[in-house]
Amino acid sequence: MNITEIPKGETLEDMKVRKQIIRDFYAVWNAANPTKQVYNANLKEFINVRYLSIQETSLIAANRYISTFALTHYFTEILELAVEKRRTPAKKDNENQKRFSEMIVLEYHKKEVGIIKLTVGVLKGSKQHIQYCITAIEND
Repeated sequence: MNITEIPKGETLEDMKVRKQIIRDFYAVWNAANPTKQVYNANLKEFINVRYLSIQETSLIAANRYISTFALTHYFTEILELAVEKRRTPAKKDNENQKRFSEMIVLEYHKKEVGIIKLTVGVLKGSKQHIQYCITAIEND
């Protein structure tokens, strides 16, 4: 994917295009990765990519160019190498987090982007780790 293909603006139209770019990226990634999972070295667990991963990430990461760029250029690398920063209980009032017992926040530092935040949900029962959201966070 060419960097110039991702709109850098803040308009609703730019965000809509970025959302579609993210969804298209996941479709290609899922086709190339039939197990839909990546082993994270720090957690020593597989992180699974599910429909919820696409839903949540396309909604949040599409808000900013840098998040869309980070996701579409370093996705597998982020899942493999992000390091755990903290664990929090899942938000009870959040429909998308109800099925998780806890949320794990990981970070990955990439020179071209800065700090990239990966949020992973741990499913109640099976304890499967599900990629929840990826965003580039503001760097001072």
